Amino acid sequence: MKNFWISIRITLAMCLLLGVGYVLVLRGVSAVAGPGGGEAETLTFDGRIVGAANVGQQFTDTRYFWGRPSAVDYNGGGSGGSNKATTNPEYLAEVEQRVQDFLAAHPYLTREEVPSEMVTASGSGLDPDISPRGAQIQVRRVAEARGLDAAAVRHLVDSLTRKPWLGLFGTEKVNVLRLNIALETMQPNVTAAVPANQTGTNGGGRFEGTTSDQE
Repeated sequence: MKNFWISIRITLAMCLLLGVGYVLVLRGVSAVAGPGGGEAETLTFDGRIVGAANVGQQFTDTRYFWGRPSAVDYNGGGSGGSNKATTNPEYLAEVEQRVQDFLAAHPYLTREEVPSEMVTASGSGLDPDISPRGAQIQVRRVAEARGLDAAAVRHLVDSLTRKPWLGLFGTEKVNVLRLNIALETMQPNVTAAVPANQTGTNGGGRFEGTTSDQE
């Protein structure tokens, strides 16, 4: 009987160690090594919070850079993909429609020049980033819609392109929300100055010019 209670105590101690201690260790590591001290980073514009840096939003206005499509309408409470196979007729039809819509908004591109990331949804449906190429091919549209010098907008994209961590891990990427916030501070006919992005620390919100109910 004594051995039985010893066994119970050991089991409870292990549960406590692995169930609670493990979580605390991960929390401590994220606070030290993670971006923002392990807290979600929020971004602000004009003194108000407009979103989280790591959660994508949908931009459909021609004045803004667009992110990847989302199978969950950018719903932060229910991330996920469509779970449709790449041979699924409905999936292929959706992608084809996205290609046509993207080409209609970017008539200077050929079909072969449309990056796959701009017409296929990410696995989470909340990807906040696109590749530098995905941003650069939109420069002409955005510059023309805002009356900006294309070279200045291209420079803005370059300035906000994040390199792989330590030059080895990950890929180059551009945060769409950061890019659009910085874009809002540019004035027509500006050719040189590149505005800085703004960041906040708490709260929530959605950037003007975005929609959340369409894909």
